[in-house]
Amino acid sequence: MGPMNCSICELRCRISEGRTGVCGLYELKENQIVERFADRYLVACPISIETMPILHFHPGAKFFQISTTGCNFNCPGCISTVLVREMFHDSRILQHLTAEQIINKTRENRCEGIVFLMNDPLAAFPRFIKIAKLAHAEGLKIGCSSNAYFTPESLMQLLPYLDFINIGMKGFSDRAYQACGAPTIRPVLWNLKTLHGSGVHVEISCILTRENQSELMDLAQYLSGISRRIPLQVMRFLPFEAAAISQEPSIREAENFCRKLRQILDFVYLFNTPGSLLLHTYCPRCGDVALRRDFYGPMGAKIRIPKNSGLREDRCPSCSCVLPIAGTTAPSSYQEGDFEGGYPFTRALEMVEAMLIAMGVTQKSAVVLAWEDLFQDGGLKKLHRNIQHPRTYIDAVRYFGKKAGVADRAEVLADYLEDRLARIEAAVASVADRPRVYYAMGKPLFYINGGRLENQLVETAGGISVNRELSAGGRPGRTLNVSDLNRLNPEVIFISAFISNPVDDFLAECLELGVQADAVKQKQIFVHPAPGWDFGSPRWILGLMYIASILHPDRCNFNLMAEADRFYRNFYGTPFDPFDTNRSFSKPHRYWRWKE
Repeated sequence: MGPMNCSICELRCRISEGRTGVCGLYELKENQIVERFADRYLVACPISIETMPILHFHPGAKFFQISTTGCNFNCPGCISTVLVREMFHDSRILQHLTAEQIINKTRENRCEGIVFLMNDPLAAFPRFIKIAKLAHAEGLKIGCSSNAYFTPESLMQLLPYLDFINIGMKGFSDRAYQACGAPTIRPVLWNLKTLHGSGVHVEISCILTRENQSELMDLAQYLSGISRRIPLQVMRFLPFEAAAISQEPSIREAENFCRKLRQILDFVYLFNTPGSLLLHTYCPRCGDVALRRDFYGPMGAKIRIPKNSGLREDRCPSCSCVLPIAGTTAPSSYQEGDFEGGYPFTRALEMVEAMLIAMGVTQKSAVVLAWEDLFQDGGLKKLHRNIQHPRTYIDAVRYFGKKAGVADRAEVLADYLEDRLARIEAAVASVADRPRVYYAMGKPLFYINGGRLENQLVETAGGISVNRELSAGGRPGRTLNVSDLNRLNPEVIFISAFISNPVDDFLAECLELGVQADAVKQKQIFVHPAPGWDFGSPRWILGLMYIASILHPDRCNFNLMAEADRFYRNFYGTPFDPFDTNRSFSKPHRYWRWKE
């Protein structure tokens, strides 16, 4: 039996007996290309469609998400690396579900259809086709997020059953696709035209870096030649893995660029930017807001449906202009559980990985052991609860260290965290004057929910978290009004270290909005010296020291750079260099690599 070319994606890998292609998910058996681990899923749960994200198809509707492992691309800084490159394809935590069981779960959860996202359905194509056929026969909608590197053969198989798709463009050049391991952009452009011309609802997403603005401008021009009404989702680049922090555009830069794109396309949206008004749908005729949305984690959005919403059909509620929105708006939007739905699930895996890497773990197999335990007996919910407080976070360090077989190194890390935590608690214990502190993510009006770790750090460091006076909601928070922020009148403002914003830009926007809080008047606005210092990583201890040194410099006078260097040398075996860090929770710097 000789080797065969796989015809699922345009990489057309030549697969011989005992070997796999680029994605690692197909093998040659009895002269056929078959799935190696068919019908195994890492995620199978309901989500709201904007979490996918899809914005113009059945707004607010509940769909059933399926995701597994593997991908045919290998993109720099991929936000799904923990799924597509690090999770074992045969891990015991992958649940076995037949196509019929997926359909049944979709019905049981009263979902309108099924969506395949986070990893590419091209890495699980035979099962996706089977599910799509069954869903179509059952009257369920079917959609996916994909790099759309379909071959003509595979696309023709899927086309009769596919209702909607988010095509994740890697840029608008062969060079951009070559960086992901593909030779050319041409198949994507052919498939885009074919999908749109066949009546499939198409939305485009594309990463925006500081280096590819001209490509995105060209992409917008290309899309406008097909239709000005194709939604373009601009994903402000959050650098993970080996990506450099210098590639990340600021919020202000990204918003200004999207406004330029809106001169070419009617519907341009900006993601990864909490509080941005550019997640709303604006009527292209009258300019009023037709649909409002809020940030909902990396790559996600959440529709905000007011009571007695005026949009029940595809028309602007102000001027009745017909909008390119398929289906009616749901009366309410589905609320996912902790770490459920879309990319926040990948952040949960990365948080466990962050603990273990700080314990000196350099082999993926040890991390997978801890991940497998995470999926037992409500482990995800326990993790979400435990990471929100310094003491319970330290308990989690010890727990996962034991599960990964590195209990001794977990104890060293836990002892360090406890020592620095106790020092700060003792230093501020008798403080009477505790500043009122507001914690924002990204833009000034997006607040972080009061129960999250960032606000716990504020209180541990001797401050009063005004975020606790606000109602919890959204993920990781929600947008408030200027009047509410002025009423809170914080004396100090901290900006999230994960999705951040330069202080000068943040302050300028506060002044533009009319924020009159004391923190703005006195310019007491701060951003952490490096990412990962206030959530998702044991490096929160450095953020705690930073917050304490700002709130009570007379009691907590730390040499932060020296302390960061000590932490990095002790737990990562390398000196601290803020220019080598990026937005990864787990990887301490962009050059960190597994040793297996």
